Amino acid sequence: MKKTAILSFLFLAAIAFAQGIKFEEGNFKSILAKAKKENKLVFIDAYAVWCGPCKLMVKNIFPLKPVGDYYNANFVNAKIDMEKGEGIDLAKKYNVKVFPTYLFINGDGEEVHRTIGYVGWCSLQGFHRKKS
Repeated sequence: MKKTAILSFLFLAAIAFAQGIKFEEGNFKSILAKAKKENKLVFIDAYAVWCGPCKLMVKNIFPLKPVGDYYNANFVNAKIDMEKGEGIDLAKKYNVKVFPTYLFINGDGEEVHRTIGYVGWCSLQGFHRKKS
């Protein structure tokens, strides 16, 4: 019994510390400023609450530790509902018409890459930022 309790605790602790993508809080302007300061691109998960593939990404891909390790190290990550608040203007600015859309934006607010739809980890990892 004691052994089961210890193993259960270790399993739950491993899950709690195996974090995926950390999405930034705050408005888009502050996210851009952070990206510029850190010399990183912004990764935007442009989603809508009703979108099935968006929900699957949240459930199956974003929580994975390798995904989090890669994206947290290389990007400033933002999750933005494109049908609410500032997301409405961002959807217009970046011509987001399909969900999910993944935008890679530089610190000046310019789009440098986009991917559309449910994608696996290998596809998400396929976009590599070239460092100068």
